[in-house]
Amino acid sequence: MAISYRQQIIKFLASGFYAGYFPVASGTIGSIVGVIVYLILQDVPNTLYTAIVILICAGGIYIAGEAEKIYKAKDSSHIVIDEIAGIFFTFIFLPKGINFLIAGFITFRIFDILKPFPIRFIDEKLEGGWGIMLDDIMAGIYANISLRLLGWITGWL
Repeated sequence: MAISYRQQIIKFLASGFYAGYFPVASGTIGSIVGVIVYLILQDVPNTLYTAIVILICAGGIYIAGEAEKIYKAKDSSHIVIDEIAGIFFTFIFLPKGINFLIAGFITFRIFDILKPFPIRFIDEKLEGGWGIMLDDIMAGIYANISLRLLGWITGWL
């Protein structure tokens, strides 16, 4: 059965421009894509960045849900749009700089992998695009808060 143009677009976006097809650690590769896109957007005004984050999240809920149907698997490893959104939340309203970039990437991955409460609950209980996206958004929020605390303690902020 041939895949439709709509399904191709959904797979392209859900997989983070096909980064989700990397044979190992697709979530980490998707997070790297998120960092690259963040670097492209880091100099846009905060209001525009916020609007982009909201659009990615809203679109990501739909796209991830549709991709899950295409892949016929709950939260397929090919779906990494959630990691991209999580990275965007990790860096929202934080200063720019290599220290925050590296610390943010590592912190986000730790929260995404360990899934402390309520991240694991969200991951296990919410279905479809909502579940796929919200656990990574929460991981990004946790990472952002952690970076703010780290920045305050170390004097980065």
